[in-house]
Amino acid sequence: MLDAPLLTADDLHLRFGSTNALDSASLQVHAGEVLALMGPSGSGKSTLLHCLAGILTPDSGQVTYDGRDMSGMSDGERSALRRTEFGFVFQFGQLVPELTCLENVALPLRLAGTGRRDAERTAAEWLRRLEVADVASKRPGQASGGQGQRVAVARALVTRPKVVFADEPTGALDSLNGERVMQLLIAAARDTGAAVVLVTHEARVAAYSDREAVVRDGRVREQERVR
Repeated sequence: MLDAPLLTADDLHLRFGSTNALDSASLQVHAGEVLALMGPSGSGKSTLLHCLAGILTPDSGQVTYDGRDMSGMSDGERSALRRTEFGFVFQFGQLVPELTCLENVALPLRLAGTGRRDAERTAAEWLRRLEVADVASKRPGQASGGQGQRVAVARALVTRPKVVFADEPTGALDSLNGERVMQLLIAAARDTGAAVVLVTHEARVAAYSDREAVVRDGRVREQERVR
């Protein structure tokens, strides 16, 4: 029997103008699991991820994290969650180009109040773990796409978040680099006990998940998978 879910979306509705982005979408995410959100382009899967992460606020319905209604939180409280308890990996990494790769990974710790020396020591450990210690002193533009995405994974995990949100994390990579990024992301998340909410349209990426949820026309259909 599963424990109570860590993160829940209940009957979410969200419109962008005349477009129904979410239409009674409901979903549960349990601690430590890897959940793949699949569906065609425009199905609402990224919108659902952004609602789960507190980036977007639904028009109606409820998102609950660790027993707390996120709609009742202030902007500052949701921002604090995203700094400390949530990690993010995006399709194009979104690293800060003016900072070195080491400084990019240390940034979430620095924003949370960790001193520079300790933050950079922890960041260096994560770069080694993600097999990109050799780019620590380089800026993102000097790293390859695969290296940059591993740096982004290190940044997402450096605070040891409870949930990692990964939106098409291999979408800009070739198949070989994409496979390695997924292997490292999932292994590191399992080691730290983080849940992963993974948006993808690729079956080979979804194969890393414990469970799939298919999003279509703003609705969710869940599909269990036995690993």
